Amino acid sequence: MAFTSIDTYIASCAAEHKEGLEQMRQIIRKAAPKAEEVISYAMPTFRLNDRNLVHFAANKNHIGLYPGPGVIEEFAAETTAYNGSKGSIHFPYDKALPKTLITRMVKAGIRRNEELAAKRAKK
Repeated sequence: MAFTSIDTYIASCAAEHKEGLEQMRQIIRKAAPKAEEVISYAMPTFRLNDRNLVHFAANKNHIGLYPGPGVIEEFAAETTAYNGSKGSIHFPYDKALPKTLITRMVKAGIRRNEELAAKRAKK
């Protein structure tokens, strides 16, 4: 299914996952109020400075947060309680989302995004 917005993405998900997805969306929106909501790689995405800032997605047992490998690496010591990969972290549906951690990760992504934007502007 091709999604046209984060609303249509969340609406397509299982009922028991919608609340967590909407919470994730609100956490990111609050941390990155200037970011634009889009769908990229078939996932809800927040864009800033014409670059993807962070994606999130519903999975069978977790919400995946995809802030990029640099942010994952920066927060490695704080995310050992969660599964993940080089560029993602997995938050199980049966546990409350760690709002402070997610906020800090998004803000770190904003900082990285702005640094890249500044480098591009110098060229």
